[in-house]
Amino acid sequence: KVGWYNAVLQPAFHLPYPDDTLAFVVLSTPSMFEKALKPFVNKERLKIIRDPVDQCVSHHLSRVKEKFPDQKVDVIFDYEILPSRKPKFLAQTAAHVAGATYYYQRKDVELDPWGKKKIYGVCIHPKYGGWFAIRGLLLFPDIQVPFLEQSAPVDCVSTQEKRIELLEQFNFHWQDGRYRDIIEVKERYSDEQKAYFATPPAERFKLLGLTQEAQ
Repeated sequence: KVGWYNAVLQPAFHLPYPDDTLAFVVLSTPSMFEKALKPFVNKERLKIIRDPVDQCVSHHLSRVKEKFPDQKVDVIFDYEILPSRKPKFLAQTAAHVAGATYYYQRKDVELDPWGKKKIYGVCIHPKYGGWFAIRGLLLFPDIQVPFLEQSAPVDCVSTQEKRIELLEQFNFHWQDGRYRDIIEVKERYSDEQKAYFATPPAERFKLLGLTQEAQ
């Protein structure tokens, strides 16, 4: 429910819907690259003019909207920002309150070893660890769900030592991706997918075999 999200944030970040409004957080799993992105690029290669992943996600979520012709469906993507430069929604907070992933933050560590350093939080999925992404929010403004019960996310990094290790790896060594394997995972990105996301965005078109004109 939108109210669960708004309850844990300052008013500046609230979503402008009644508390009982139904919302879905959309995640992409490791197999998204093979099952969604590559077929999308093959089919739509001449129409890809911005980030291929963003366009692929947009394509699939617009197809979801088509499945509900009688409903108003609002979509907010993870990359969208307001004129104030604030994100339109805080993806990790939304995933946590929806019970999809656990958002580990500095406040989850009792003996904080970081002093005055800025420490960013990170979401971990009980099945995929850090090998996933939060892609968007689907909101159904006309559907109110007062009786929906909130499910707590799975606390899969439960020891203090592991939480410190997770936040250290994410904040200071995120490039090597070790934080993604903080727990035992059922599935991770393929080597091809790792190479894609490790490539600077401007060079990804070439990697996908897209032409300079499309870029």
